[in-house]
Amino acid sequence: MTDPYRPKGLSSAVCYQDAKSAYRWLEEAFGFEPLFVILDAKGNLGHSEMTFGNSVVMVGNEWSADHKSPKSIGGKNTQTVHVQLAEGEDIDAHCERARGAGAEIVQEPASQFYGDRTYRARDPEGHIWTFGVTERRMTPDEWDRASGLTTKKRLD
Repeated sequence: MTDPYRPKGLSSAVCYQDAKSAYRWLEEAFGFEPLFVILDAKGNLGHSEMTFGNSVVMVGNEWSADHKSPKSIGGKNTQTVHVQLAEGEDIDAHCERARGAGAEIVQEPASQFYGDRTYRARDPEGHIWTFGVTERRMTPDEWDRASGLTTKKRLD
């Protein structure tokens, strides 16, 4: 039996100073879907999860000196989250939705050598999110010809 609260696969956890506001904003700006929230006795967000397709992102408050929002550390990011939209989705409209909700677009939508169209957005606390959609399915050999790079499955 599949547990609807625990989809299988890789998840990312993102820390915010104000996780409640971030949770609402991520739904509005990026279309993430609420999965569940856990509130403490005072109504503070203890833990939450959202879905996008078959993936999950955990949204929570800062909880240690090593788990901070970029807003708390001068806007620095040590990771970014990539979100792949379903083929046929309008990435330009997705970007405009994010912009309309207050996202700073740090890279406008652009077609990439590997067949995807992508954009990057910074959320109100400074996390950078990359969104992509496949415009044209390409093989690794086609990527290499288009980019001048070499694609391998493993490092030697």
